[in-house]
Amino acid sequence: MRIAQVAPLYESVPPQLYGGTERVVSYLTEELVLEGHDVTLFASGDSITRARLVAVCPQALRLDPNCVDSLAHHIVMMEEVFQRAYEFDVVHFHIDYLHFPISSRYGAGHVTTLHGRLDIPDLQPVYARFRDEPVVSISNAQRAPLPGVNWLATIHHGLPANLLRLEEKPENYLAFLGRISPEKRVDRAIEIAIRTGIQLKIAAKVDRADREYFEAMIRPLLDHPLVEFIGEINEQQKQDFLGKALALVFPIDWPEPFGLAMIEAMACGTPVIAFRRGSTTEVIDEGVTGLLVDHIEGAVSAVNRVRNISRKECRAGFEKRFSAKRMALDYVEVYKSIVSEARGSVERAVEARSVEVV
Repeated sequence: MRIAQVAPLYESVPPQLYGGTERVVSYLTEELVLEGHDVTLFASGDSITRARLVAVCPQALRLDPNCVDSLAHHIVMMEEVFQRAYEFDVVHFHIDYLHFPISSRYGAGHVTTLHGRLDIPDLQPVYARFRDEPVVSISNAQRAPLPGVNWLATIHHGLPANLLRLEEKPENYLAFLGRISPEKRVDRAIEIAIRTGIQLKIAAKVDRADREYFEAMIRPLLDHPLVEFIGEINEQQKQDFLGKALALVFPIDWPEPFGLAMIEAMACGTPVIAFRRGSTTEVIDEGVTGLLVDHIEGAVSAVNRVRNISRKECRAGFEKRFSAKRMALDYVEVYKSIVSEARGSVERAVEARSVEVV
């Protein structure tokens, strides 16, 4: 199958540091290539892939000091994609709704995976206007704010099976991995660490938009002797950071669409202690790959109980549900249904024109 993957340009594919969406696009793209598909990746020029790379801009926009207007580069990319759309059986977008005004008028097969939160009021008129656009969710929970759109499937993220390995002998610290932002609640993670007396290591990105929050609300908390702030880490550093942790703390305060860090921890055999919000009830197998809590007291209690979780079974839970191969095969089934529907539409149109001629 001829497949185009259209990635955001903010990070390379895969990202050099933080970047959930672009990382998933990389895993999917590489697995599709391994499965024998003809894949073209539209992404930044510093991306690394075995697929055919169409470099829309020289480097990831977040790391480009000369980039002022990121939208301009995405407009150029959309034009490039649609100029070449005839080359593909399916075009798979990962850029939210940006392309909808064009793709809604585009006859060939396409689909969009929505990677972000959907409970923002501003999104309602967009998805109401383009309710027929075919979309995929990354968790069932993500769908809740938009029940009336054209959902084709829910496909959970996956990781390459050999990306991270089981670590059976952890050290005595808790890990926080992700972004420093109000909804990720690293302040809760710090409180949990202090109340349990266990060190917390924080590997997190601080976006420009969250810098003021970080300086005012989080930096003062980092002086505690139990807290170590590492900053952003790359893919290679995750094995030690997650694998040696007693548990990953995931104390979110928002409807998390998926939470890639959870399955990265599971791949190391490291259980997750997560607040019961958004996708966490779908991703975590209670008592096997982690523990779900509703408040700080529950999280403190969970830290004491998490040692009872078998790290081998945690890893096995990851292998069963969250491999990149499973993710890719799920998407291929969606692609097949799109191609079949597109062919059916063409045949119906030809048949209708034949009837008119007669």
